[in-house]
Amino acid sequence: MQYRHARLFGLPLLILSVLCPTLQGARAESGIASVYSGEKTANGEYAHAGRLTAAHKSLPFGTMVQVTNRSNGRSVIVRINDRGPFIRGRIIDLTPAGARAIGVDGLAKVDLRVVSREARAD
Repeated sequence: MQYRHARLFGLPLLILSVLCPTLQGARAESGIASVYSGEKTANGEYAHAGRLTAAHKSLPFGTMVQVTNRSNGRSVIVRINDRGPFIRGRIIDLTPAGARAIGVDGLAKVDLRVVSREARAD
């Protein structure tokens, strides 16, 4: 089996994605969203139930992410302020406000898209 490697300006895209993190944010991510709140987050805030914040394993704090429920098409934009989820297959933890906005009360299949990045230290 032969593999074709995508190239941009003569450089493999894999190398560009490592050297230019903004290209990584352009790709979509799909998986399972879960709901959480009330805990102190990795950046020192609290995961307040009424705020539109979320936990993601690797996106920088302050990143704004559009989360779309795949079953009903509803979307919400949340700010990353925590690390997680750490359960296989889950890609984001939403506060109850974020989950309600997309019609979720437990687990849901979602698509993520980075809307903007804020320069903040992890």
